[in-house]
Amino acid sequence: MDMSQYMGMFSDEAYEHLQTMNQSLLELENDPSNTDVLGEIFRSAHTLKGMSATMGFSKIAELTHEMENLLDKLRKSEMKATTAIIDILFSSFDALQLLVEEVTSGQSKDIDIAPAVKNLQEVITGQKKAPAEEPTPSGGGMATAYNAYEKEVLLEAGRKGYNGYEATVFLDEGCLLKAARAYMVFRDLDEIGEIIKSVPEVPDIEDEKFDLDFTVTLVTKESAEEVKRVIENITEIDRAEVRPIKLEEERIRSDEEKGERKKEPTAPSMPMPQEAPSQGPSKRAAVSHTVRVDVGRLDKLMDLVSELVINKAQLMQFSSSHGLKELSEIVAIQDRLMNDLHQEVMNVRMVPIEQVFNRFPRMVRDLARDMGKEVELILEGKETELDRTVIDEIGEPLLHLLRNSIDHGIELPSERAKRGKQEKGMIRLSARHEGNYVVIQVSDDGKGMDPQVIGKVGVEKGMIRADELETMSDDEKIALIFRPGFSTSAVVSDVSGRGVGMDVVRNSIESMRGLVELESGVGRGTTVTIKLPLTLAIINALLVKVGGETYAIEIDSIVETVDVTPDHIETVQNREVTLLRGDVLPLVRLQDIYEVPKANGSESSDISIIVVRNGQRRVGFVVDSLINQTEIVIKSLGKLLNDTYGIAGGAILPDGRVGLIVDVGSLV
Repeated sequence: MDMSQYMGMFSDEAYEHLQTMNQSLLELENDPSNTDVLGEIFRSAHTLKGMSATMGFSKIAELTHEMENLLDKLRKSEMKATTAIIDILFSSFDALQLLVEEVTSGQSKDIDIAPAVKNLQEVITGQKKAPAEEPTPSGGGMATAYNAYEKEVLLEAGRKGYNGYEATVFLDEGCLLKAARAYMVFRDLDEIGEIIKSVPEVPDIEDEKFDLDFTVTLVTKESAEEVKRVIENITEIDRAEVRPIKLEEERIRSDEEKGERKKEPTAPSMPMPQEAPSQGPSKRAAVSHTVRVDVGRLDKLMDLVSELVINKAQLMQFSSSHGLKELSEIVAIQDRLMNDLHQEVMNVRMVPIEQVFNRFPRMVRDLARDMGKEVELILEGKETELDRTVIDEIGEPLLHLLRNSIDHGIELPSERAKRGKQEKGMIRLSARHEGNYVVIQVSDDGKGMDPQVIGKVGVEKGMIRADELETMSDDEKIALIFRPGFSTSAVVSDVSGRGVGMDVVRNSIESMRGLVELESGVGRGTTVTIKLPLTLAIINALLVKVGGETYAIEIDSIVETVDVTPDHIETVQNREVTLLRGDVLPLVRLQDIYEVPKANGSESSDISIIVVRNGQRRVGFVVDSLINQTEIVIKSLGKLLNDTYGIAGGAILPDGRVGLIVDVGSLV
């Protein structure tokens, strides 16, 4: 059978399971006694093993099988999740990740899994078998803890002469419909008695959130042998272990006595599906309301919406210029529908930033351990959604910022103790919505940056003059770290290395029409704030006239528009400026930047200035006139013109002509 047609599905699901395993291993390291997390890791490894075996990826199947063996012992409390064992699971996971990347990329890397398999096998066979925390006495003990209500039900059943059993049901390894088999077990046991409890609970069993075994507590008049026969008579049941419960008060432990989390009282009989799976759709059929869609189709859909936006703008201009009232009314309706359609398409393309955030806990853990530091990573706002295109691009800048925080921001535990800080440093990665933007912050409580030292290095590197340094604010001095070439070995030593590659970070963010701001204080840590648009495709823009050409400036970067007379413009240090409400505003003449010839016609006595902002910096763009505000679709200028200074892209204007979009970030 040709399995290549299933590679896309395998790749998507494999990476989902890898992400689950990675996150769960980190949780296990923080709480080695968490059996729920162990179950999550085991289920992901088991599913990945089955998928890989089906696809013929024997190395993945072999490695996940050995991981299963170790995880099974851990979750059964036959072994304890020590630091050494967790480290081995992490290294096995790394090898597993490389194997998945190998098969999904189609490029053979000849990965040797023998060391990982050997480590796992030696741990399993070399360590003495630890006794279970609470061994089950033969013929009368219990492995399940009960809340007060369940305990009372069992005692009442004992007083009425019923027998109590805990039955652990093991399904065949090749069982395909686990929920269906579980349903049949519940159905048949209900005919001979009453089910008090199940582990896991019914909703999890219906959703197949269990491995190949589950446990039910049953009260019945029948014998243990009859209960066992009823269960094992069902197809695809491997075996059943039935343990009698002595229904005496001193033998039944409550949750409080066992130290487990309290649960709400449940009904004495367990609710079951009303129909068998063979008789029609089960409850689970209604659970999934999602489908996988190729991202190429989403991109095509966005392109079509963009074309409709262009067409709408052209219709609006046509109806306005020709005074067609009826057409204007139709266009107004179309405008509303287009806005709704655009919003729905945007919602479809939105992806939780959790997909990016979840990459970082493991990196932070490994890097901190390598450097002998203690670091806690706090993630906030993981549910915040971004356009898929932005999600694909934001990972690398955030990775660089986090590495800088660990490497050069957070101090060693001994240094932090001397400064009166907690030995464990804190890095906070957060995301939130603000209007049409997403704000992402990376902050730490490390050593921070000294603006005086940064300014001195800037002078030494020839980036600024000594006289300029004297007039610069602390924020302007710190902003020097964004200058190309500021990241040298000397800076790493003298300025804590916080400038390493920050120019690359800013260029990457600004290429997505985003903003980067940095705030730092000596001894107080550093916060980097990134502001990104929700979408990169359609924006609101102000159209302006420069000479005989039309340019577009994104509305979100505009602070205000003002008109001034020529006598309000001064020249300071060879640069034009104007005084705006007491503040000096540098000016940029777009006509000079783009070398546009002057338009024919009378010149206005007033000068139009558009005040724009990029981070903390403000600049006034000098233009000939303002046209109007409209929606435009950003179009790439192609490889040859993609990096043109001062140009962020092109757009088809409402009159059908092509206009250029001003790159505010590069001009401010």
